[in-house]
Formats: sequence, structure tokens, C-alpha cells
Amino acid sequence: MAWLRRLSLRARLLLVSVVVLAVGLAGGGVALVATMNFALLRTANTEALETARAVAALVNTDSLSDPVPAAPAVRVQVLNARGQVLSVSAGADRLVPILYARELSGLPDGEGMFIPGSRIGFDGRVRVVALAAGPADERVTVLVARPTDDLKQSVHLLRTTLLVTFPLLVALLALVAWRVVGAALRPVEALRAGAEEITGGARPGRLPVPDSGDEIHRLAVTLNDMLHRLDAARARQRAFVADAAHELRSPLTNMRTELEVAQRLPDTTDWPELAGDLLTDVQRLSRLVDDLLLLARADDATTRPARAPAEPVELGQLLAEVAGRYEVAYERPAVPLRVRGDRDALGRVVANLLDNAVRHARSAVRLEVVADGAYQRIAVVDDGPGIPAADRERVFDRFTRLDDARARDAGGSGLGLAIVRELVRRHHGTVTLRGAVPPPGLRAEVRLPAA
Repeated sequence: MAWLRRLSLRARLLLVSVVVLAVGLAGGGVALVATMNFALLRTANTEALETARAVAALVNTDSLSDPVPAAPAVRVQVLNARGQVLSVSAGADRLVPILYARELSGLPDGEGMFIPGSRIGFDGRVRVVALAAGPADERVTVLVARPTDDLKQSVHLLRTTLLVTFPLLVALLALVAWRVVGAALRPVEALRAGAEEITGGARPGRLPVPDSGDEIHRLAVTLNDMLHRLDAARARQRAFVADAAHELRSPLTNMRTELEVAQRLPDTTDWPELAGDLLTDVQRLSRLVDDLLLLARADDATTRPARAPAEPVELGQLLAEVAGRYEVAYERPAVPLRVRGDRDALGRVVANLLDNAVRHARSAVRLEVVADGAYQRIAVVDDGPGIPAADRERVFDRFTRLDDARARDAGGSGLGLAIVRELVRRHHGTVTLRGAVPPPGLRAEVRLPAA
């Protein structure tokens, strides 16, 4: 069947349609011929039986004439008990009975049988029925022979007509099916051509959408949605690569400049101080690479279901450990507040929020954790300039840094809040930014499902 796979979809659909159509028409033709043949033979038997009953009625009323009245194409004989011919219709043999003695003895009253027509001068087969008549002491048998050659001709004519018209009908329907399948597949061909143009860069990334509203319409809409997502993903990837290259260039440029300057300095240069400066740039570069790697893994995890975190974490103790590294106000809750998750990842979330708050606060930063129904709520509040409401969602994008007072970034890369959102999402939580109460300032809240 390799040749079948090499055919086009249109040709395969046409081939299947024609084969199914031919089989259906052939089966219908055979059934029609068989039904017509059965009906005509039943008609012949009915005609012969009715003629026999009419002759029997004449015998019973003792009004039978000779010759027996009958249709020209029918042969009638009236036999006595010894099998002798008493009366016949026009054209019937007066000496030899239509049926042999053994045939007549084995034939039930009112039933019939087929005999060769040549026995009584007909072509084809003849239907013969036998019917008893007359008084009980003088019983006679009425034989009626009805030829079926004319009926056979009708069946033959029908069969010939079907054999002639069948190929023409199949060819006509195949032509119609070819046009119909072509019209049905035209939107698919338009999609293919559109995809080829998009691949070649000859048109924007959108496929033509047919107006039919059928499965192909829905397929085109789905493919366009997919292309939109792919375009958005490519745009994000290009922006990510460009931003990453820009961010990596800064510490590398600083390191290169410091090394080039060091080559021209005298031997009395403070090399430990220079090494410290280089180490600072290396640490910044290392943090940036780690952040990029984390976000890259997060992008890869979006195509696969992440494993649900299972480690129990007591937030009061975790926040106390993180707050100890910063000069922030924190009061550990009196009761344990537990969540399930990755302890290091949750510590990273709190540390990133505190880094931002400490960097932009004017005088104070406050860290809180409280129970909030089925969630545990962590809040980091600072008294800095705050973030305008229109930008509070945008700052979660990668490499986003505002141009106002909060952008006094001492080494930040604009990835901190993006990492916070990704880690919180992995823990099935949410992170939001809002204005501090009382203003000014910013309140960052993280809600995590309670264990």
C-alpha cells in the first residue's frame, strides 16, 4: 500500500469515495435484480394458480368446455385419476401430460414447480401448478403451465441497463466528488500556502481564516493563536538575549577597564584593592548569571508540569534568619506559620524583596508575616518613593527598572522581582505591590497556601 501513501489527500479521499460508492451501487444493483426476479417469478406463479382455480371452478360446476378457455401464452390440461388428458387449452398437447407421473405424484395440491420449457414447446423455464377439482368420486387434476421467458427478458433488460449505466454513473459521481473534495480542501491549501509564505518571510505571521465556521476555520484560528504565542515568545527571547547581553557587558567592561588600567600602573599600585574591585564585579556577574539560569529553567519548566513542593517550612523562623542579614524591623509571630515548599527558594523570595526595599527606603523597612485564612501572608513595607500604580505590574518583567527615584540601583539587574514572581508561582501563591499605608512607600505582599 506504499503507492496509496504517495497519493495526495484529495486523490485518497476520491479513491475511498469511489470505492465505497461503487460497492454500494453494485450491492444495490444486485439486490434490485434479485428482488425483481423474485417478484416476477412470484407473479408467474400467481397467474398460473389463478388460471388453475378458474378452470377448477368450471370443473366443479360441470361447465368446462373444450378447448379450455385460457390466455394464449398459458397451457392448460385437465387429467383424470389415471393421468389421462381429458381437456386442454388451445396449443396444449392432448396426449402427453405436462408433468411426468412421478412429478405429479410428488407435487402437493395447489403448489407448483419449474420444468424445462422445451418439453411443451417454450423457451426457457415454465412454471407449472397443479390443482385438484371435481367431485370426490371423479377427481381430476388441473395443470397450468406459465412460461417465464418474457419475465426473464425483463430481468435481463434491467441487468443490462444497470451494467451500462453503472460505470457512467460512477464516473459522473467521481467527477462531482473530485470537485467537491477540491472545494472542501481549498482552505487547507490556502493554509499551506500561507504557512509557506510565513516560513519564507514573505508575509506577516498570520494564516488566512476561512469564513466557513467549520473545523478548518477553527484550525486556522488555533494555528494563528499558536503563531501569535510563538511570535511573542520569540520577541521575549530576543529581548531577553539583548537585555542579558547588555547587563553582562557592564561588569565585563568594568573588569576589562580595571585590568587595562592596571597594566599601566607602577609597581606600587594597591593590588589588593584592585583585586577587591574585580571580585565585586565578578560577584555581580556571578549573581546575574545565576539569575539568568534560574529564569531560563523557569521558562523550560512552563512546558512541563513542575513537581509540587513537599518540604514543610516554618515561615517565622525562615523570615527571622533572612531578616538577620538586614537592618529591618521584624517581630516573629507567637505561633508557627507553616507552608509547604522549597526553603531556599522561599528565602530567596524574601531576600529579593528586602534587597529592593532596603535599596529604595528612606529610613525604615518592616517585615511581617501573618495568617490569612487558608494562606500565609508575607509583607515587606518600606517608606521609599513607591511605584506608580500603572507600573506595579510592569516591574515584574525581566530587566525592568524605572527611571524615577526607585531606580537608584546599586548593582541591581532588574531580575529580582521577576525571580520573586516565578518562585511564588511555583509555590501556587501570588505576589502583589501596593502603596504603603500611610504613604509614601511600597508594600510588597506574598500569599502562599498554608500547610
